[in-house]
Amino acid sequence: MVRGMLTLLAASVWTVAAAQEPAGAEPLNGGAPAAAQTAAGTEQTAVGAEPFAGNASVTAQEPAGNGPGSVPDNLPGKKFIHRLGVEYRPEYIFPSNPFVAGRNASGQPIDFAQSLHLRYALQYRPETAAARIYGDVYQGIGIARYDFGSPSETGDPVAVYLFQGARIARLAPRLTLHYEWNFGLSFGWHPYHSDTNSWNGMTGSRLNAYLNVDFYLRWALSRRVGLVVGPTLTHFSNGNTKFPNAGLNTVGTKVGLTCDLGTPADAARQPQAVRPPFPRHMSYDLTLFGSWRRKGIRLDGRLIPSPEAYPVAGISFAAMYNFGYRFRAGLAADGVYDGSANVRTEDYIVGWGEEDPGYTFHKPGIDRQLSLGLSARAEFVMPLFTVGIGIGANVLHKGGDLAAVYQLVSLKIAATRSTYLHIGYSLQNFRDPNFLMLGIGYRFNNRTPRLR
Repeated sequence: MVRGMLTLLAASVWTVAAAQEPAGAEPLNGGAPAAAQTAAGTEQTAVGAEPFAGNASVTAQEPAGNGPGSVPDNLPGKKFIHRLGVEYRPEYIFPSNPFVAGRNASGQPIDFAQSLHLRYALQYRPETAAARIYGDVYQGIGIARYDFGSPSETGDPVAVYLFQGARIARLAPRLTLHYEWNFGLSFGWHPYHSDTNSWNGMTGSRLNAYLNVDFYLRWALSRRVGLVVGPTLTHFSNGNTKFPNAGLNTVGTKVGLTCDLGTPADAARQPQAVRPPFPRHMSYDLTLFGSWRRKGIRLDGRLIPSPEAYPVAGISFAAMYNFGYRFRAGLAADGVYDGSANVRTEDYIVGWGEEDPGYTFHKPGIDRQLSLGLSARAEFVMPLFTVGIGIGANVLHKGGDLAAVYQLVSLKIAATRSTYLHIGYSLQNFRDPNFLMLGIGYRFNNRTPRLR
């Protein structure tokens, strides 16, 4: 059924592209009419030629009154190209937990997943400053339906996600290499239940985070339609907010079609935006975050799951050096209260005929649940979104669970010029799930030029 839907949707995209093609237009490898070739290299620009190639006949200038560090595109016409896409992704499921390895109702490995994706994106037009700086960057929203071959145990979840990508390199006039990340939520999982779904030791929640990264080749089939093919990596997890949380990891291939609904073929005729010079500078990010988490307590080599959900709250102050439009790095101080830190339990004896009371979990004082860490940070900056990584260690703490090295991955979503939403996740000692980091932040001394 998925393949049939894919065929139908691909045909729809191709039909839309044909309807959008102006009368008399020639394919990219055909002979264009003389009137269409108004400047050398027009045909290459139409399919996304290097934004720095060639000289523009007109440049946009900064209008009076914008002030320092505020250089807009100031271009006539539309700023974005609207794009529709459809993708099919067959993927191999890593046997990273007993459930998918074969400890399930069928007794067979769950090792194949497939999904169908519908997507809508906005790409900066080639003549804009953002495209010239960030490499034909685009961002959008997608929806996907997943099939893991075991609907009664896993469900057939639906993922809704944001995505962003950009061109890495031009390999040929019609062939380009790109990267892309996806981040969102997936709904409709069948979680573990002791009576109705006891084999599923993989996930304990109906809602799971969806993360994906891929690299792909895009072949321009016409001025507006492109074929995309490349490897893809996917991770599903509930962020340690419920037990169990073994996660699901896949690797596979994506195959799809994209259709630009705007008019990219006129890029060479548009005035080219000035690329504002970037002032290297220090900026300072203050982030407040919080979440909740579950905890498994180690006892005699076993993990005993606590029935409680423990609160987490934190503050981070990062001093970052901005090397250019696309990269910043620096150091951060990270203060965290983890309500699950140093919680302990102990074995007990149940007398004959007595009711089993279950494990009792003991919380320490707050001083054994507070820590201050120092971390090195690096951030990859794009319009609207910033992806960051970090590694650090707690330097002030009372020991136990807090005597650890931690790793961070984060996504900052711009709300205004200097405020952002923060979505992050922390690991401990490179292997142990730690906690989600959901919050808000403010960037001081933000001197990055405005691109309007």
